[in-house]
Amino acid sequence: MENDEIADLFKYCSPTSILVVTWYGKLKTLHCPFTVKSNIAVGKLKKDQYAKVDWVKIATNGKTVFGIYGEAYQYHYFDILTHL
Repeated sequence: MENDEIADLFKYCSPTSILVVTWYGKLKTLHCPFTVKSNIAVGKLKKDQYAKVDWVKIATNGKTVFGIYGEAYQYHYFDILTHL
């Protein structure tokens, strides 16, 4: 990913929130801390473990990264829960 592409991404990113589309097709902002459930055992987390996301960042490859318990995890390891 080029530097100008990364700069464009940061225009729309916040380290304290994410935008999600609900099952009903509505756009919703989730502010940190929000709850996720792990799909697999990764890092210090067990499969199906609930955790709170403390921060959100974009990696240099353009992927979203969640900060959980001081560690960085790629977003695709988790289901985002909007009602806990």
